[in-house]
Amino acid sequence: MQKVLVLNGPNLARLGSREPDIYGSTNYEGLVAAVTGLGAELGLSVDVRQTDSESELIGWLHEAVDGGLDVVLNPAAFTHYSYALRDAAVQVTKSGKKLIEVHLSNPHTREEFRHTSVISGVATGVIAGFGLTSYLLALSAIAS
Repeated sequence: MQKVLVLNGPNLARLGSREPDIYGSTNYEGLVAAVTGLGAELGLSVDVRQTDSESELIGWLHEAVDGGLDVVLNPAAFTHYSYALRDAAVQVTKSGKKLIEVHLSNPHTREEFRHTSVISGVATGVIAGFGLTSYLLALSAIAS
């Protein structure tokens, strides 16, 4: 079974209670259940993780490179300024694996500072604005 890392950055553990009008009412446990459930249907072994730590997220990307794993990445606020995360993300795609950037909301319909992603330019693809479905679309893309 192909293993995929689904990595989530800061504040994603607050889903369901943090601005549900923007991020939806599904809590983090619901996201994990939906992602692992679809992953199993698609023949993927999905490991879902969340951290508020930039260095931990970078370490997980290094783990993906070393393990030859595809990645679904919601970098959250790190999207807009973390060149260290970008440098780790590019290693995933340069290793021949997929890295799909996902966002629950559409950053381009929000505050101007959210319009820039330092990750998008090195990602295999970007899926944004479909809520929890953004993750499911990303897994489908990896499985296909």
